[in-house]
This record gives sequence, C-alpha cells and structure tokens, in this order.
Amino acid sequence: MAALFVAGRGTRSALQSALHWLAAAALLAVFAVHAVRPAAAQPPTNDAIVTPLDIATLFKLPERTATVVIGNPLIADVSIQAGGAIGVVTGKGYGVTNFVVLDNAGVVLMEKPVVVTSQPGKVVFVYRGPLRSTYACDPDCSARVNLGDDPDVFDKVLAETVTRTTQALTAGANVTAPR
Repeated sequence: MAALFVAGRGTRSALQSALHWLAAAALLAVFAVHAVRPAAAQPPTNDAIVTPLDIATLFKLPERTATVVIGNPLIADVSIQAGGAIGVVTGKGYGVTNFVVLDNAGVVLMEKPVVVTSQPGKVVFVYRGPLRSTYACDPDCSARVNLGDDPDVFDKVLAETVTRTTQALTAGANVTAPR
C-alpha cells in the first residue's frame, strides 16, 4: 500500500488513487476472464439424441442401413438391432459426438449429434477437498463409478463392479435351460 501514496498529496487523494488502481485492476481481470473463457457449447439441435451416461436410448434407423460410424466411441456407442430397423445409443462418457448411418454403397442415410449428459435420479457427490466420490442413493446410498471421481475411489468401485459382473456371468453360464 505504501507504494500507492505519493509524497505531497493528502490522504484523501491517496485513497482515491488506490481506488482508481483497484477499479482498473478489476476491469482488467474482467476482460482477462472473458478473453480466455472458452466459447459456450452450442446447445444440441432438436434432432440430437440426448442420452444419460450409461443409459441406452433407442431410435429408428432408415431403411437400407448397413453401417453406423460413431464419431467418438469414448462418448457414445451405437449398435444396430432388429435387422437394421432400430439403433441403440449408449452414453459412455460426457460430451457431444455424432454418428453417421451408411447404406451398402456408402451413401449417407442419416447423421445425428449425440449428447451424453449426467444420469437423472438421486445422485450425491461427496467432496473431500478437491477429490470427489459419487453415490447413487435410491433408496440406499452405494458408491458408483462416475467419470471425474477421485481416481483411487473410481478404481476401487470399478474393480468391485467388474468382479460382481464376472461372478454373475459365470453363474449364468452354469445354468442350463429346463427341458
């Protein structure tokens, strides 16, 4: 503060000078924030398929569908069902990607954006400093795998989920159909 006082000036002008410097710094900070802020994401168009993370969403495919190409398979996965009549989009990661539907000749039949959002429902985020853990609370709270969580918690919950799924698949493989 001592550097803001100029010899020979009264306290009032020094205070005014300090306020002017403070206002100028605040104005520069505002401009700096606007200059480095990324452009706002474009809202999805009306024809976009919006699906929550880890949720499958159905849509109708055009006739003659032979191939579906996904822009970023880390964001969504698309599969063809019912003999090429139904498409299934599953959200794999947050964000926006697209898919393109082609026929056997490579002609584009459809192109749509896919927006993957967070899951609806009773989700609780627990923050321990900068680290986050996610819990699904419906009706009881259980840890769940969620992108952006604390890596140690994420890895532990993922390993438990994989173990559970592997055990279920193994148990299901040993079941024989009734005759």
